[in-house]
Amino acid sequence: MTYIEEIEERSLQDLIYLTEIPAPPFMEEERAEAYAEMLREAGADSVWIDGIGNVIALRRGISGERTVALDGHLDTVFPIETDVTVQFRGDTLYAPGIGDDTRGLIVVRNVLEAMVAADLRTEDDLLFIGTVGEEGLGDLRGVKYLFSEEGPGIDVFIAVDGGDETRIVHQAVGSYRYRVTFHGPGGHSWGAFGLANPHHAMAQAIAHFVPEADAFTRSGPRTSYSIGRVGGGTSVNSIPFESWFEVDMRSVDPGPLNELDAIFRDAMQRGLEEQNALRRRGEALTVDIDMVGNRPAGILDPTTDLVQRAMAAITLQDREPALGGGSTNANTPIAEGIPSITIGRGGDGGGAHSLDEWWLPVDPHLAVQNALLIALAEARLAAPGVTQN
Repeated sequence: MTYIEEIEERSLQDLIYLTEIPAPPFMEEERAEAYAEMLREAGADSVWIDGIGNVIALRRGISGERTVALDGHLDTVFPIETDVTVQFRGDTLYAPGIGDDTRGLIVVRNVLEAMVAADLRTEDDLLFIGTVGEEGLGDLRGVKYLFSEEGPGIDVFIAVDGGDETRIVHQAVGSYRYRVTFHGPGGHSWGAFGLANPHHAMAQAIAHFVPEADAFTRSGPRTSYSIGRVGGGTSVNSIPFESWFEVDMRSVDPGPLNELDAIFRDAMQRGLEEQNALRRRGEALTVDIDMVGNRPAGILDPTTDLVQRAMAAITLQDREPALGGGSTNANTPIAEGIPSITIGRGGDGGGAHSLDEWWLPVDPHLAVQNALLIALAEARLAAPGVTQN
């Protein structure tokens, strides 16, 4: 365990190096190559980049009966042109993406390096992974690929994401995300007055949705909704030919999420029909409801071995574990009934998803030690001196 503390200064430099490689969803290639090289240098038995862009490093187990994965995600929410240069203010590091989830990648790498340095072997295979597409419109594409027919066959999945290393995410907050677009002929605000207006239809649809969604989400399992982006129109004196918005709906339970989805779709149809009924001339409006995100929901029973081992690892460090929910890479395997959790990357930090994101290396070794303990317990630490067949 002391080795993990000894390599923290070098780990800090590696964190800066990775952070300064931009990696928006669908543009993770350069960071993936750099991370793959880090895993090779850490001593993995083999390293490769799979068909969708995930970086995977294997440390073979003695028996290889099962496969346990430890994961951080490569992508950040920031556009490619964002300045991601790391700035120091005292001991605090500031840069977009430095915590979420670049530090998670370093935790994963450090666990592998510590195992190699101490010659720790497990009965089961261990995969150390950097996934693509966790954020936003990436829609968990990397982890979905891991658990598809093309994936490596993972039996247990541990994601490193989020700050607090005492927190264990075992509830997968599912979400539906849509881009809704109202289409119409468009025209001059005076000369073409009487045409159906896509902006008006969108406003009416949202006006129907919000109060009904508010009433629905006030009881039952925690469920949320938010209209995050709106757009469309040409000028103040034009009837728009297109209006669009994006909505995010979430729940820890797939049942309420589907019910909220039905409320949403009904509101969109009502807004469309009401605006079309008001038109005095021209073509009727149409609406497209395109799903741009689908994160499955589910709950891993807290009495399962994985959760109990994670709680024991945190307790061993004289800290209090906290169970909770979140929307992370663990969503996909949890929904498929595969034991999966998300644990924290440690240190202190804030401002995630903002240009002022920061991370402070306060006892950063604790998160690495925690991840190592959980991985060794889950992959079954082999007796000293036992070698592969």
